[in-house]
Amino acid sequence: MKFIDYFKSLKEPEHRLAWVVAMAADAIQIAALPFFVEGGMSPADSVLDLVVAFVLIRLLGWHWAFLPTLAAELIPGADLFPTWTAAVWFVTRQRVRSQEPEILPPGPAPEARR
Repeated sequence: MKFIDYFKSLKEPEHRLAWVVAMAADAIQIAALPFFVEGGMSPADSVLDLVVAFVLIRLLGWHWAFLPTLAAELIPGADLFPTWTAAVWFVTRQRVRSQEPEILPPGPAPEARR
């Protein structure tokens, strides 16, 4: 599925806003690399990560996927990987799939395998 199709499949505006926030945070960390190269030791990196974590938790609610993201953001150089975007994808992917009804083919139910 293309990203645009996936983005359009997000029904809730909070999910779309979370995607924008995550992609913007990752873009800032990559574009302004000299300010964020120190990882968790950089005040700019720490402030940005705490603000992004707070905003994403407010938009999407608490999810375990945010913990490894925060841990990865403390590692110098890990800011080159879009960890916030990956976390938001993981959280919203589960919610989009869980809302889709399961469509079964017509006919009798398949027998259980032995």
